[in-house]
Amino acid sequence: MNQVKLWSPSTEFKVSSNLKKYEEWISNQNGLSFEDYNALWKWSIENIEDFWMSIIKFFDVQFEGNYERVLSDSVMPGVQWFEGILVSYSEHLLRHKSRDDKALVFVNEEKSETISWEFLESEVKSIQNYLINQGISQGDVVAAYLPNIPAAISSFIAVNSLGAVWTCCSPDFGESTVIERLSQCDPKVLIACDGYSYGGKKFDKQDEVERIADGIDSIEKVLIFPYINSPHSNEEFDQWEILTQDKEHLNKELKFKRVPFNHPIWILYSSGTTGKPKAITHSHGGVLLEHLKYMSLQNDVKKGEYFFWFSTTGWMMWNFLQSSLLVGAIPVLYDGSPAYPDLNALWKMADDLGVHHFGTSAPYLTACKKDNLNIRENFKLSNLRSIGSTGAPLPSEVFEWIYSNIKEDLWLCSMSGGTDVCTAFVGSNPYDPVYKGYIQCRALGAALFAYDDESKRVNNSLGEMVIERPMPSMPIYFWNDKEYKRYRSSYFEEFEGKWRHGDWINIHTNGSLTIHGRSDATLNRNGIRIGTAEIYAVLDKMPEIKDSLIINIENEEGDIMPLFIMLRDEHKLDEALKKKINSSLRKECSPRHIPSYIKPIPDIPYTLSGKKMEVPVKKILAGMSDVKSVNKDAIRNPDAMDFIISNRYELLEAN
Repeated sequence: MNQVKLWSPSTEFKVSSNLKKYEEWISNQNGLSFEDYNALWKWSIENIEDFWMSIIKFFDVQFEGNYERVLSDSVMPGVQWFEGILVSYSEHLLRHKSRDDKALVFVNEEKSETISWEFLESEVKSIQNYLINQGISQGDVVAAYLPNIPAAISSFIAVNSLGAVWTCCSPDFGESTVIERLSQCDPKVLIACDGYSYGGKKFDKQDEVERIADGIDSIEKVLIFPYINSPHSNEEFDQWEILTQDKEHLNKELKFKRVPFNHPIWILYSSGTTGKPKAITHSHGGVLLEHLKYMSLQNDVKKGEYFFWFSTTGWMMWNFLQSSLLVGAIPVLYDGSPAYPDLNALWKMADDLGVHHFGTSAPYLTACKKDNLNIRENFKLSNLRSIGSTGAPLPSEVFEWIYSNIKEDLWLCSMSGGTDVCTAFVGSNPYDPVYKGYIQCRALGAALFAYDDESKRVNNSLGEMVIERPMPSMPIYFWNDKEYKRYRSSYFEEFEGKWRHGDWINIHTNGSLTIHGRSDATLNRNGIRIGTAEIYAVLDKMPEIKDSLIINIENEEGDIMPLFIMLRDEHKLDEALKKKINSSLRKECSPRHIPSYIKPIPDIPYTLSGKKMEVPVKKILAGMSDVKSVNKDAIRNPDAMDFIISNRYELLEAN
């Protein structure tokens, strides 16, 4: 295996890392020593009870009660962790508060502001008091319809501090999408905004909020946050100023309701583009341990550092972003378009604030490369230690571009996980080099392997991503699916007692990995499986192509593999470009990677969380899915899907 090394951690970087402190602690506690990261990872998955118990002890997790065993059973699903103890996630979020330090930084398209601990805590107290007055207590569901603003963080902390269950949709979600999600879990209170801004425009959402409240019978109260200061449209809704009418609670100590380790913390949702979204429910304790582990040991985030991840509240990375409070870091919240007024907006923000950890999606980084941004010339980014990337495989050329055009001494943390576990299965560690096109490692505690068609582990070969042993942040259940019927069908049908994640992965000898796309979108050419990411990596380098989507459709006559491309304005799909595409795929991949035909389309459809809709498009074009079942409100750019549906027969015809 010939890997191109782009970065290596210095000795000082390794020695000063949180992972090194943890390793030394393990050595002092248990007399263990590890040759390298892979040895530590192997110990963590072969001794999962000892490993997760060490996370509780190393991070001094506060709890009440006692546990006799770490997990009730080793067979998934339905594993119970640390039964007998009570914990509070929000208690640990506020554990690092101080009078002098800032709690959050908030930036949108118009302004930047610092949120003090004093303000955050007082707002949490006010929201908590309001919820108590509405009768909210342990186990009740509180829903939110908020952008990525400080009020969303304080609302979550208030809900969580009562032992209530949080669920949230971003205000760019259509109302039917919101109702479809929130109605599954019967929320009693809805905390919503009057609107949001994006791309220099403001969008009033009060009519949508009214229809959402009317569409969910369980909602008893609606509390409105005045984000864009639109005139009140519904006098029955409680306005944010009601929180400051009763100030007696501000003089009291903020209380945290500790709940059983396996008590639900929040409900997240799958995309729901062609079916009812899964209401994925995680536990207080499981998420707490996982986020402490990943934020500190895998990402090396330290107290006082600025941690940024571009996300809306509708993506699990928002939950991950706020978890940086657990390690004493300062979350940087950004609300707005990442391309307004241009693609330099986020880099300018990072430079102005002195961000240490910059997280975003792989498509955003690819777009920066395609627009030929030279970030190094325009911004110093002197504090920047790491760049995180997720949401899709990061092309090799973008790895290289980051080091050429952003910063040489930079830790590129490509990671992959999902809403399913609200973390990453694979990602970064501060010990190993970064190689072009490769994710560094499997995360500690993630017993992840690649399986071949015979359900056997394979290395240096494409296989299904399978997790063999439980992790505490796996869902406790899907809401209203406590017999695990839908849960089992989602992850455990193919490999009994083992989690099939649905990614097509290659694990290399040195522990690094490559992800080749979703396994259910895998291309099958004459019996040879091809990951869609392999093709996108080639096309992303072409300046003529803005975006692309490739699918494989099997029929009675064999299979076809059409390629759909979104061209930049000044380019056309002529014979020269077709030849260039095909020859590039032949040269950089193989003849099997050449599409059956190429067609231009005006846009590529994406889910609200920013993933290409390969499988829904395949189902529509193959006649496997009724076009009426496609939920347009669950699509970021529904016009793109409308075009495919309206032209599905033409798109199936070769040129």
